Amino acid sequence: MLIVEDEQRLADVLKKQFEEHGFAVDIASDGYIGKQSVVAKPYNLIILDINLPLINGYDLCEEIRKTNSEIPIIMLTALGTSDNKILGFEVGADDYVLKPFDFRELLARVNVFLRRTDINYNTDKISIADLEMDLKTKAVTRAQNKIDLTAKESLLLETFLKNKEKLLTREFIIEQVWGIDFDPGTNIIDVYVNYLRKKLDKGFEPKLIHTKFGFGFYCSDKEM
Repeated sequence: MLIVEDEQRLADVLKKQFEEHGFAVDIASDGYIGKQSVVAKPYNLIILDINLPLINGYDLCEEIRKTNSEIPIIMLTALGTSDNKILGFEVGADDYVLKPFDFRELLARVNVFLRRTDINYNTDKISIADLEMDLKTKAVTRAQNKIDLTAKESLLLETFLKNKEKLLTREFIIEQVWGIDFDPGTNIIDVYVNYLRKKLDKGFEPKLIHTKFGFGFYCSDKEM
């Protein structure tokens, strides 16, 4: 979870409360840091203030929606007019919570969104376009053709599929697939992404494994 809030005391309190309920929480103190955080790491939910330094919450929400239409965004703000709320929803917010608020209500709203977004991962299979992966057996098919993957290729594909439509940095992929102590300067990611492309994309349409130069990689049935 990412909390983008410039009021440090409130951000710290929210972080502590959510962590007590088992959440991993990062804090961004302004809109620019929030934007950089979203690029650097995939989050399962964002809590977003509106009156932020550098980039306001409306603009940041709109910017996030250009590359990620799935991540739940809850606006948490003192701006409570109908116009404020309508604008928030128009730029892509999923919910709008007014300050002051009851943490129990905010927690309930967060859990509702996370249950919705996690539903695919509670099933045995995950898919995109005509590619499907069985999370229990690790069997992979594309257009009903069996694809044989090595253990690392399988883990890399699973990471892509669980974060489909999201831009993944090299650092995130390294951490998920090879471990946090692995040298981030190595070209091993490029090598394995190329392996996946040869097995999953060669001879098939649409292409699913993409590179965004200077940023990272993503799995999608369309280019961002």
